[in-house]
Amino acid sequence: MSNQENNQKETTGIDLTALLKQLVRCRKRIYKAVGISVLIGLVVGFSIPKEYEVKVTLSPESGLDDSGGLAGIASMFGLGNGTTLGEDALGVNMFPEIVKSTPFLLEMLETPVRTEDGEEMTLYDYLDTQRKPWWGYIFGLPGQAVKGVKWIFGSREEEDKNHPVDPFRLTPKQSGRVAMLKKLLEAETNKKTNITTVSISLQDPVTAALAADSAVTKLQRYITDYRTRKAQQDCNYLERICSERKEEYMKAEEEYARFVDANKNIVLQSVKAESDRLQKAASTAYQVYNQMDTQLQLARAKVQEAKPVFAVVEPATVPLRASSPKKIIILFVFAFLAFCAESAWILFGKEFWETFRGELKTSGRKSGN
Repeated sequence: MSNQENNQKETTGIDLTALLKQLVRCRKRIYKAVGISVLIGLVVGFSIPKEYEVKVTLSPESGLDDSGGLAGIASMFGLGNGTTLGEDALGVNMFPEIVKSTPFLLEMLETPVRTEDGEEMTLYDYLDTQRKPWWGYIFGLPGQAVKGVKWIFGSREEEDKNHPVDPFRLTPKQSGRVAMLKKLLEAETNKKTNITTVSISLQDPVTAALAADSAVTKLQRYITDYRTRKAQQDCNYLERICSERKEEYMKAEEEYARFVDANKNIVLQSVKAESDRLQKAASTAYQVYNQMDTQLQLARAKVQEAKPVFAVVEPATVPLRASSPKKIIILFVFAFLAFCAESAWILFGKEFWETFRGELKTSGRKSGN
């Protein structure tokens, strides 16, 4: 068994050596293929427009504390048993979904931006200036031809940028801008640290920085409005009720004072009974008003506490270097693929092709006879 294994190893070693020698003999072909692929990689690398990526890192903090906060305040005023008064209905894990939502993207498209040359426009208009590689225009010719035919026959659709935006029914151009921005704008949340990273890639560095900063600002406002909406509604309701109870208390107090002034020197049991009744009514109205005012203060504190706090760990800055295309990687990939393809052809493909051609010729001769 050992002799057979040695013979197999020797045979394998000889085969590998032979294959290597074959590659060395055909190294000029490999050099040529790699050189051509490098040239193609250079063309591809320089044809892809530069893009600048801007990242903003956020560390959101919850506005509601389950262990204290409003629960402790309510307990101090004798309201409730110290349990929490609300929950965080919108967690940080929802940030990526919010950024990809159509209403958020439509609002982002209306963001005013400025290019590096100082030209001001909306993000919607800027996306029209995004350049594509030359093959993108070639592949887009059929679509342009279809649009031209529709335009000739008068079946073109209204694509005016001033077309009213209806999230329920977008125009084709608006839908295209939303899809385009959805690919460029990203948000990722680390579930362990709750740190959210918002990034955007655009061809203008200044525009990219402004768009990233605007996206973070809109995200903060969106979360704040969502978190405080219910608490603000409760606060507005309590303000109205408290105002009504205050008015009732003032009327009861005024009625009691007028009655006492009018019957100051009259000593009758009926007058005393009526005075006591009015005094109790005013006292009850005051207690109700005082309780509602306490609840109103709690509601105002709840609105303030429900507002999330975002610590911007890494703010938006204008990038100095393009993040893509990575020309070195493109060249390496093209060269590696050319080396593998040419080596496979030399070692296996050429022999297989010659065998296949020989079989075709033989079968052709037989059929001819």
